[in-house]
Amino acid sequence: MALSQIMHLSFISIVLSLAVISSAGNAEYGPITSKADKPKLEKEKEKLLSSLIGVQGLIYCKSPSKFIPLQGAVARITCVGVDEYGYETAPFSILSEATDAKGYFLATLSPKEVEENWKIKECKTFLELSPSYDNTCNVPTNVNSGIDGALLTSSRFLGDKNMKLFTVGPFFYTSDVPKSVANNGY
Repeated sequence: MALSQIMHLSFISIVLSLAVISSAGNAEYGPITSKADKPKLEKEKEKLLSSLIGVQGLIYCKSPSKFIPLQGAVARITCVGVDEYGYETAPFSILSEATDAKGYFLATLSPKEVEENWKIKECKTFLELSPSYDNTCNVPTNVNSGIDGALLTSSRFLGDKNMKLFTVGPFFYTSDVPKSVANNGY
């Protein structure tokens, strides 16, 4: 075969490959035939992404010289919802599972569990419960907004779990009573 014939066949092969790819579109959403279909595709994708929200983080016991994973601690995630008419709802909360031996927690929330037609808006994560009932590591600190509430801002999408995963913290408990509380005479 002459070089010009090989180049011509290669060009045809590339054109045919591109035609097959563009006509196939996205197998999940069907072929994209025009720019008008893109907003529909984006809406479907947004709907898919908002189906499950996960919040993960670490909770530690902060001693003067080291950080120790706090097993059995619980975080609280509080969100504001927006109803179908655009009105904000009263905040609602969920609790994470207790942290494991490494201090790791995960909480999941499905908008379907909240209320149909609500959109979840502005979620924060707080320290909720320490497993220490004596004076060791039962005082929450505001490191990384553990008391004020860490705002969920950036996430990554886990396709295999169909989840938007947010990471917060790490959060810390300590056994030290803050000076402002200790000096109030209570």
